Amino acid sequence: MGLTIGIDVGGTKIAAGVVGTDGTIGARAHRDTPATSVDETARAICDAAAELIAQYEVEAVGIGAAGFVSSDRSTVLFAPNLAWRDEPLGRRVADVLQVPVVVENDANAAAWGEFAFGAAKDVEHMVCVTVGTGIGGGVVIDGELLRGAHGVAAELGHMRVVPGGHRCGCGARGCLEQYASGSALVREGRAQAESGSLAAAQMLSVCGITDPAELTGPMITQAASAGDPCAVELLDDLGRWLGEGLASFATLFDPSTIVIGGGVSAAKELLVKSAQVAFEKNLPARANRPHPRFGLAQLGNDAGIIGAADLARRPAPAQADVAPPAAPAPAETAPSQAPGAAAEQPR
Repeated sequence: MGLTIGIDVGGTKIAAGVVGTDGTIGARAHRDTPATSVDETARAICDAAAELIAQYEVEAVGIGAAGFVSSDRSTVLFAPNLAWRDEPLGRRVADVLQVPVVVENDANAAAWGEFAFGAAKDVEHMVCVTVGTGIGGGVVIDGELLRGAHGVAAELGHMRVVPGGHRCGCGARGCLEQYASGSALVREGRAQAESGSLAAAQMLSVCGITDPAELTGPMITQAASAGDPCAVELLDDLGRWLGEGLASFATLFDPSTIVIGGGVSAAKELLVKSAQVAFEKNLPARANRPHPRFGLAQLGNDAGIIGAADLARRPAPAQADVAPPAAPAPAETAPSQAPGAAAEQPR
């Protein structure tokens, strides 16, 4: 398959691009996201894609959407920041554009972009975790994206790490997202500043503000990069929580590579170093097992577009435990195949 379109649907902006088989983005299109209206959001997606289809011969469209996406990669079951509830987004967009459309969780799409063309392009087993306002990510095992029986696997930020801990937006308490995300970083920074800490007051001065309510994650990251002790400590704490979570992910999935992306990854070694120290400390049987390598994401904000476009080239996997299997072909018409042989599955 040749050119495809990848679309990254965020809470405020829709970003689309024409992507080649080598992962490069050609033309781009952008629209605002009318997040409160299902119909207007679908129209904005179609409008952005149609702008690109008018310029290029496109064979399929991939949409990355924040939320739970069904295993057939067509329906958005739930989206936390948009009005989608059991929304048949793939069918609606395909009916308008008259090209095949697949829908994927946006974090999965970004993880696939890093796997196929970015920091993990040379491996078959990887975990990608994106540390931004929240925590997202995706898991690739044996070169296949992990989706689960119902399409909602690998919600990495919602693994519980503190029973009875901070309330999460998902409704549970103690999710990793509440301790290792940009939101957690800001919460802790503001709390220190409001407590009257002299170190935190110095951090606010470095950030050029006096009101703790004005403190943001990028400000803390920039202050840490400038050597501010309080900001460095805040990032170190976040890295420790992240490393503990990554040790659990490695125990579950045994990846050869762990990729860290998202806005907070701009801190680079300030974050990765503390995460690796905590990872090594908490990895079970650490002296008797291979350890994954750590890497920073390479595709930035384009990962979702690139990943969604590449996934549009790949048919949805069979879901035998969700849909009933098709009736077997009669023996006399079944194609012959050597015992144990399998069709080659290109990456």
